[in-house]
Amino acid sequence: MKVRHTMLVCTTLLAATLAFAGSLAALGQQQGKDHAVSSGQLRTDVQKAAGARQANEAAVRGLFASEAAKETLKSAGIDYQKVDQAIGQASDEDLARLAQRSTEVHKDFAAGRLADRDLLIILLVAVALILIIVAVH
Repeated sequence: MKVRHTMLVCTTLLAATLAFAGSLAALGQQQGKDHAVSSGQLRTDVQKAAGARQANEAAVRGLFASEAAKETLKSAGIDYQKVDQAIGQASDEDLARLAQRSTEVHKDFAAGRLADRDLLIILLVAVALILIIVAVH
């Protein structure tokens, strides 16, 4: 009787252990699916981030590309190359904000809502921001 009882307990424990192990394995597989990121997805995300950064740099550099902007920088004693270099060193977040502002300024100027004087002031402020951002980082 004792042997039968012991075997019954062992069998029950073994069955419970196997059921528990199966549950853990299924849970582990589900978590792996939820948290695993494929190399293709990583590559896509990196490409998107790089593309966004390039677009933002182009927008900010576009604001300084005109002859009027370069003359303004020159008259303020600011080397365009330093500004260009500072743009490349700005963080992604700062660059995104500057790009948004640059696009807005360009649209306002093209629509005639800004005078040349306003554009020059904005350019000088933008340069100061870029240089401050780079100095802080």
